[in-house]
Amino acid sequence: MSSLAMKQDPSNFDVSRIRQDFPILSREVHGKPLVYLDTAASAQRPLAVIEAVEDFYKNHNANVHRGVHLLSQEATDLYEQARLDLARYINAGSDREIVFTRGTTEAINLVAQAYARPLLKEGDEIIVSRMEHHSNIVPWQLVCEQTGATLRVAEINERGEIILDQLEAMLSERVKLIGVVAVSNALGTINPVSEITAMAAKFGIPVLVDGAQAMPHTKVDVKALGCDFFCMSGHKMYGPTGIGALWAKKDHLEAMPPWQGGGEMIRQVSFDRTVYNDVPAKFEAGTPNIAGAVGLGAAVRYLEGVGMENIAAWEQHLLQVGTERFQQIDGLRIIGTAKHKASVISFTLEGVHPHDLGTVIDHYGIALRTGHHCTMPAMDFFGVPATARASFGLYNTPEEIEAAAGAIEASRKMFV
Repeated sequence: MSSLAMKQDPSNFDVSRIRQDFPILSREVHGKPLVYLDTAASAQRPLAVIEAVEDFYKNHNANVHRGVHLLSQEATDLYEQARLDLARYINAGSDREIVFTRGTTEAINLVAQAYARPLLKEGDEIIVSRMEHHSNIVPWQLVCEQTGATLRVAEINERGEIILDQLEAMLSERVKLIGVVAVSNALGTINPVSEITAMAAKFGIPVLVDGAQAMPHTKVDVKALGCDFFCMSGHKMYGPTGIGALWAKKDHLEAMPPWQGGGEMIRQVSFDRTVYNDVPAKFEAGTPNIAGAVGLGAAVRYLEGVGMENIAAWEQHLLQVGTERFQQIDGLRIIGTAKHKASVISFTLEGVHPHDLGTVIDHYGIALRTGHHCTMPAMDFFGVPATARASFGLYNTPEEIEAAAGAIEASRKMFV
């Protein structure tokens, strides 16, 4: 995952047709056409996803796995089909390697508490990079406090890239896990995950990948990546909120104790002892987000229908157009200039606080994110409290980029 392949001609991408699949894009904001440039925070939903969730509630709503009546069987089939769809999408060895969670954050916490915590002791180390989202920092801080282990930081350069030779020099038998983001939400950097896992393998170090931002932009193959854990969120990949998944090698899942107790994760319960269910049920305590899983499965099928190579080519075209146009704006500084980037442009504007910029251009109908993007250590590295961030999805257009650039230029005139 060192780059996003441009195997398809972006001129063949019919973005006008794609946009028809997203009903929210036809609305106005403050009397202006909506220009949604906040896909890195949460993507919009295509009709296929909306209709799949609606169909579940209208026609199949029931609890899964435990019922013998028809609705329960239908709900179970839909829920488990979503697991199969996701396993196929990431080339998992089995759908039993997919654990449904509320999203990437819960998946990382599950690994921290059920995998790492029982193994760690004082003197052990966990490594994360400086560009990590807080959800791939705080869980490891917590588990280090609980076990006496130490959290170490792999540094980045001025372009926003992990310094690989420094990371490699940090590796030893003391390191028990590396946590790394596949695609930075704040910088757009695409990390060389396969290279990092190869380094780690020399020391037998497992690698957890935060794949939230990778899933909507490029084809993910967990076997090719060589990682041990891969975490993802449905709402980043055009699916519902409140649903995501952990993929993990089956031997890890089988060795890990349950994280939460309750229904579904058990095989037999008495007051003397409880026998736990097989994976993945062992980690899915309680009634799951069935409709969310159904919607996630629909999102997977939608992305496959469009074609990930087509999406990657179009988004790289948008990134090129956006980068060239934004660089023409006086006082604009792009934060994150890695050689390999996803369709994210974070920037500062001289004399204008990002929050003020975001507020003003909202009145032009432009929706983009402002703040630290849950990456405070990365912001500290670049010496800024926050950035504005334009993030592009498969439904965005060069015309929308031009509209955003014009709004940014008009906003700057108000402050400078």
